[in-house]
Amino acid sequence: MTLLTALVPMRHHSQRVPGKNYRLLAGKPLYQHIVETLLSVPEISTIVVDTDSEPVLAGLQKDFPQVTVLPRPERLRADNIPMNEILLYDTSQVAAEFYLQTHSTNPLLRAETVSKAIQAFLADYPAHDSLFSVTRLQTRLYDASGRALNHDPNVLLQTQDLPPVYEENSCLYIFNRANLERRRNRLGDRPLMFEIDADEAWDIDEELDFAIADFLMQQREK
Repeated sequence: MTLLTALVPMRHHSQRVPGKNYRLLAGKPLYQHIVETLLSVPEISTIVVDTDSEPVLAGLQKDFPQVTVLPRPERLRADNIPMNEILLYDTSQVAAEFYLQTHSTNPLLRAETVSKAIQAFLADYPAHDSLFSVTRLQTRLYDASGRALNHDPNVLLQTQDLPPVYEENSCLYIFNRANLERRRNRLGDRPLMFEIDADEAWDIDEELDFAIADFLMQQREK
């Protein structure tokens, strides 16, 4: 059994950024960035792309024959299908001890960061049974009723002195199938948080995100 398999779900349809997964970013289709990153991670044994997109399928077959492609079944293609259901299907098709899931929408993610996350998880397993990546926030947060969540409005600390809170950034998840099947969730009972810098964790969800990621990638390549 493969030790660690990377899973990258890629839908053809995108609600907010049309053609997102195969649209050009910094001169190449978006999906190619994450595939190239994962191919540079020595701890990953197999890369699996789950997709219903013909442009992505054709591009992978042409440029990345070493990547395993799973055509997504019709029943899992709707916008409202939970990601955990897709992951249950993928892990039923490709056996591995552990799975790492990421997205094509995280093009700025670096191979060395992925390696560090895997190493941190394996070093701490089974004390932590899964991993998810986070971004540190040190800013004044309020709930919908206007109540302060992480600070005292009467004590105006500088934001850099606030106790940090952490946002799940959707860049990386590491888990095993047993927990996924038992909990219907890629997070286990004792997940490890892995911090990623905000400029590397940029997620493309809107048109503005695409433009920013394109700019940051071009600056990096310069």
